Amino acid sequence: MATIPKRVEDRIKGAVRRFTPVLIAQRDRDVSEADTVTVVKDLLSDLFGYDKYAEVTSEHAIRGTYCDLAIRIDGKLRLLIEVKSIGTTLNEKHVKQAVDYATNQGLDWVVLTNGIKWVLYRVSFKKPIEAKVVAEFDLLALDLSSETDAEKVYILTREGLVKGAVVEFTEKQSATNKFLIAAVLVNDEDVLNCIRRELRRITEIMVPTDVIASVLRNEVIKRETLEGDDSQSAARLVLKQDRRSRPSADQDNAVQPPTPPSDTSAAAT
Repeated sequence: MATIPKRVEDRIKGAVRRFTPVLIAQRDRDVSEADTVTVVKDLLSDLFGYDKYAEVTSEHAIRGTYCDLAIRIDGKLRLLIEVKSIGTTLNEKHVKQAVDYATNQGLDWVVLTNGIKWVLYRVSFKKPIEAKVVAEFDLLALDLSSETDAEKVYILTREGLVKGAVVEFTEKQSATNKFLIAAVLVNDEDVLNCIRRELRRITEIMVPTDVIASVLRNEVIKRETLEGDDSQSAARLVLKQDRRSRPSADQDNAVQPPTPPSDTSAAAT
């Protein structure tokens, strides 16, 4: 987890306490988008630490249309923020609008918010364009004693953005995403051999690694983690690293785990 400076942590906690009744009142009154933008600008200053006058730009022009807010630090565009009225339930149409703004600016990061719910997306510039949720939180439901909740807020602060906390957070997510872990379980030779050794220790039966991989695929791991583009990308990454660590291994065996060694060699393992 990123280390949150004490002064930033105190600022976040204090601002959340102050703004909670404001957000509840605005939600109950179902205020307009323009009024929501006003409170979001205050949040960007008082909670997230941006200079409201020098670093927060209203209605940033993008190809004939406007994104509600943009963050510029030292003259460089760092973040776009699309705001919807506080009573609006954020939906896919709003996500597409926000992502289109980021795409047109060539920017990796965009936030969609209604003042209460905040969602940070990372845009991948490939065909088709993809946007994945990096972090989301509800300011009225935060538990700032939780490291997870605190970090989600911190990565959107000025301090977090400048220090690259959002990139670190994203990389940590990538290292622990369900597709990669599933790919490691069914494709990594070391993992399969480790499971085989443990099964033999417990049952005194030598189970072939291809049988273990099959059981993992078909009976243990959720199918959704083994199908689709994300799964295939994760599997390629695992197999690529596995081959690199074993330059003399059989290069034809690119998908299925290698044939297990004989019982004699396994017993010596």
